[in-house]
Amino acid sequence: MVPMKSSITTFASYISIILLLLNLVACETEIEGRENECKKRWIYIRKLPPRFNLDLLGKCSEYPLLEDFCPYLANHGLGQKTHNRSHSWYRTDPLMLELIFHRRMLEYPCLTQDPFSADAVYLPYYATLDALRYLYGPEVNSSADHGLELFDFLQDDEPSIWNRRNGHDHFLVMARPAWDFSQPLDNDPPLWGTSFLELPELFNLTALTLESRAWPWQEHAVPYPTSFHPPNLGLLESWVQRVRRSKRSALALFVGGGGVSATPNIRRSIRSECDNSTSNSTDVGGGYEKLCEVVDCSNGVCEHDPLRFMRPMLQASFCLQPPGDTPTRRSTFDSIIAGCIPVFFEDLSARSQYGWHLPDNEFDGFSVFIAKEDVVFKGLRILDVLRRIPRSRVRRMREKVMELIPRVVYRKHNSSPGLRAKKDAFDIAVDGTLDKIQSRLKELVSPL
Repeated sequence: MVPMKSSITTFASYISIILLLLNLVACETEIEGRENECKKRWIYIRKLPPRFNLDLLGKCSEYPLLEDFCPYLANHGLGQKTHNRSHSWYRTDPLMLELIFHRRMLEYPCLTQDPFSADAVYLPYYATLDALRYLYGPEVNSSADHGLELFDFLQDDEPSIWNRRNGHDHFLVMARPAWDFSQPLDNDPPLWGTSFLELPELFNLTALTLESRAWPWQEHAVPYPTSFHPPNLGLLESWVQRVRRSKRSALALFVGGGGVSATPNIRRSIRSECDNSTSNSTDVGGGYEKLCEVVDCSNGVCEHDPLRFMRPMLQASFCLQPPGDTPTRRSTFDSIIAGCIPVFFEDLSARSQYGWHLPDNEFDGFSVFIAKEDVVFKGLRILDVLRRIPRSRVRRMREKVMELIPRVVYRKHNSSPGLRAKKDAFDIAVDGTLDKIQSRLKELVSPL
């Protein structure tokens, strides 16, 4: 096994080589005149000192209260393969989205070396990894300072890049829900999280988070990374065909923890209904062998082991997606990849979050909504609602879910040209960010 520091050094060297090569390609690209293809799509990668990104990877085992995340740095953030012969499946940790995004950005076809001709500026700052020292480390009482060091650098090193548009054209990725970066600056003592998104100095930049809040314009949610990262079109299409052929023997599935407290809540209602359906499953009907199945993922046992939940998801028609500590769940995207129709219990779980990747006007075509208040307080039975959905509609919904698979997958870096022709979660996020920045800049120059 290669020592972690050696692996990180190798990765840093690789990043430097890739940047150099891509810089040359970008220059040639501009010379060869790809202005039409890249019009309003040029991105400049801001050069940040290693302390803001690569050096943070070396601290992967320094937080006793947090699981050692060194194994998940492998394959440029995709994690280790689920097994040696796997080509598409990895033990991916959502915390690595910043690293995954950075590696993919190095392949972006419209990179420019001139920050003043760029339509957007990408900050390869690993905000979530840097936040660990405030969340779990020695600076837990200084969480209101998170982000100030970055801002100071942007002001001290070529400040004209930031000042040209006062940061409105800058964007970064944050591999946690926005709630974890929105602690009020005046909280004493500090609550959970940091105040990065509350700093007035950084209000203008766009933050791509795993979950956004409803009101700040600068935030936008992007899909959680799943464990599926195909390197070519053939493997993606092969997986979609497997999803299509899979026999759906269970009506509904819940993958997750919780639901064992005495306090009424949606997870408890789901657990109770599933348990009762298992013990009283004399008349399942609808071609199903069972009404409801639960995969218990308490204590994080499923987080890096997709085999635990992907096989059950492939065998279920509906996957129940109740909110937890926050409204969204990685399981939503796992279920889409498995062709399992998501069932939501509040709009914030997805409909109000992922508009770029899960278009709002198509939601009723690929998902089911059941208000959690009706289940918890009015006794509405989830399984009764799902059983009443005609089988023809279920088939149509599953086809819609399968159409979404390429949109929520983060394909592997350096993938085949055929797969690159399909927009994945990264491509859609970058397109959405560029459009968002352009729209914002137009607002700023428009007359009152």
